[in-house]
Amino acid sequence: MPAKPSSSPAATPAKPTRGRAGQVVGTVVRFSAGSTSVEVTIDQDNPAVRDLLSMLPLTLKLEEYNGREKIGYLPRKLKLNGSPGSDPEDGDLIYFVPWGNIGFYYNTAGIGYSDLTIHLGVYKATLEQLNRLEGRPVTIEIVH
Repeated sequence: MPAKPSSSPAATPAKPTRGRAGQVVGTVVRFSAGSTSVEVTIDQDNPAVRDLLSMLPLTLKLEEYNGREKIGYLPRKLKLNGSPGSDPEDGDLIYFVPWGNIGFYYNTAGIGYSDLTIHLGVYKATLEQLNRLEGRPVTIEIVH
């Protein structure tokens, strides 16, 4: 499986704008509960990502799922319009089409490509940080 591109200060995109013709790659979305926050960097542009960004800010609760991910249910299903499936990796934020939930993958061992798993962005957080978001109201907002 190919490695995800790493970002360096020189490769950091300019502050993104959003909208029909706007750039969304590089947008940072913060998930926070109390003093804990996890930031997700949007690293691709697809209809599901754009629809998620259009819903923000919002609040939801995250729960543990199967020792693999922390999931939360959005208020409505995302508009997909041909968003590609993915082969998720640890550190991915995904959207699972059948259930209409987002998920922070932290254990993707044995999980392969699926048309039903849409990649939204990447995060760097420990399992302990994700655990602190679980079961509490989590605010999701664009920070830049």
